[in-house]
Amino acid sequence: MSNSGKIWDTKEVYTLQRGNQWITGNGGKALIGGGYTPSTTNKIETFNITVTGNATDFGDLTAAAGEPQPGSSAIHGYWALGGSCERVSFEAQGNTANFVSLGITPRTYGAAGDSTRSMFMGNGAPSFSNTVEYIETAGNGFKADFGNLSNGTDRGGACSSPTRTLFAGGEKSDGSNTNAIDFFTTTTTGNATDFGDLTVANRYPGGASSTTRGLFFNGYSSTRLSSIDVVEIASTGNATDFGDLTSVYVGGATTSNKIRAVHCGGSDGSIRNAIEFVTVATTGNATDFGDMTEAKSSPTACSNGHGGLTMGALPRQSVTYMPGSGRGLFMSGATPSASDNISIINIPTLGNSVDFGNLTEGKYGGGGCSSLTRGLYGGDVDMIVNIDAIELTSFGNASDFGDLTTARQGCSGLSSSTRGVFGGGEVPGGSRSNVIDYVTIATVGNATDFGDLTVARAYLGAASSSVRGVFGGGDVHPAAKNEIDYITIASTGDATDFGDLTVARNGIGATSSSTRAVFGGGNILSSPNFVNTMDYITIGSTGNALDFGDLTVARANLGSTGNSIRATFAGGSTPSYQNVMDYITIASTGNAADFGDLFITANYLAGCSDSHGGLQA
Repeated sequence: MSNSGKIWDTKEVYTLQRGNQWITGNGGKALIGGGYTPSTTNKIETFNITVTGNATDFGDLTAAAGEPQPGSSAIHGYWALGGSCERVSFEAQGNTANFVSLGITPRTYGAAGDSTRSMFMGNGAPSFSNTVEYIETAGNGFKADFGNLSNGTDRGGACSSPTRTLFAGGEKSDGSNTNAIDFFTTTTTGNATDFGDLTVANRYPGGASSTTRGLFFNGYSSTRLSSIDVVEIASTGNATDFGDLTSVYVGGATTSNKIRAVHCGGSDGSIRNAIEFVTVATTGNATDFGDMTEAKSSPTACSNGHGGLTMGALPRQSVTYMPGSGRGLFMSGATPSASDNISIINIPTLGNSVDFGNLTEGKYGGGGCSSLTRGLYGGDVDMIVNIDAIELTSFGNASDFGDLTTARQGCSGLSSSTRGVFGGGEVPGGSRSNVIDYVTIATVGNATDFGDLTVARAYLGAASSSVRGVFGGGDVHPAAKNEIDYITIASTGDATDFGDLTVARNGIGATSSSTRAVFGGGNILSSPNFVNTMDYITIGSTGNALDFGDLTVARANLGSTGNSIRATFAGGSTPSYQNVMDYITIASTGNAADFGDLFITANYLAGCSDSHGGLQA
């Protein structure tokens, strides 16, 4: 259960403070990653900002990189390498690991964001994008669009207070430098607002900050610069002179805690290993701090105390993940080869899917279902009987659960909180099956016969309330079907006729709230002809489906998942493979809107979630 009363936190904070282990707003640990030696390096170094001295080895990035954009919370450091964001724990010396995929390739000097969000800005040349994305550092890697900068720039600088994020300077697409400073309210998505100007237009202005002040270590204008600018983050206005570095350097790493800001490495014509520092509250020139383990230019840095970051509440599983919080999985898919990929979305939060783990082998053409804590995937294009189990509570790979009663592909899955059901499919030889199987999701083992569909068919859609499951559409090759069947999930037996879809089709995605099921997309098979049609039914009342609206892209063989409020449809074929994700509000008819992008481009996906209609009593 969650720590809503904060009693555990109070006791544990006291214990950690007594042991001098509690992370305060002073922060302490700085990490320096990547750079040029002159070749690119993957090395990460570390030092304590509060104590002058030399850096030591910490670990490695996954790949050598110059100018990776940094980010950090009080617990983790992050770097964007190309379109991938990776992370490492400040307290666990070692190498980074992939955390989330980004839609941009940012190059910014200085970490931006607060204790729960890290922001990544712009796009390296030649794109010069003004896009800003953010990740939820307190979650499991959910990324979303934040807004736009005032200019498309490369190699600007960033810093943050607990409430505001600033971005300054950089190179524009015409080759000129800008002196513009933008700001964002970190907790509120939207476009940047003008803050003021740097003292000089330049690129490579590395950012650092306390809780109230932002510093920009100026980089390159028409010549290298040694100047340091300062702004009061809470008050818009132009930067003023703070002091100077010990020499004219460009391309150094910058970071801070709420007391000190540091500048590491760079080039003054030759690559340097020096670390310098200033006290943020007191204007003046930089002072020698120590040395990095090696000379490098264009590394980047982060810390567990930039902008006055604090640990806040203790991280614990019950806070990081609560069953029913909105985890949606998309499993398998044809890419065109059979994929073992499992990706995850946070259904309440728009954004791209991220990697979750892998199935036991590459598969597609199966069905998915789930309880609050476990997802299942059954069936495969190779006509195997295997069912995989995925633990929703933690990222990782699937394990063997058991077997279906009959090997098949093109089946579909639905579930209550305790029972998973797989229906229909194509069996060896190409004929269609009417078989319905069921398993008890909490108990590993083989499926048991449930009953039969009213019509044998494959590539159908399935959804459920907590009481009733419905199967819609599919095909008896070469004809598409419009039949909708229903079962009472708790009681074995044959399916009963429910009504008809508005359009007969196969390759349908389906999901539900506790009262309404929605069927999306499909192929009517006459041309072939891919449709963007969405139908809905009230699960508790038999009858024909009604028009709901349209998907953003007409496609078939798409995956689907949802919670009590929102349905999401992902991937599919047009016939080209898609990475599109759409969403709707289930209670309100209307056309779908863009959710984000699927981690892979694929069709024949299966979906499940920890909060679909069958879990909501």
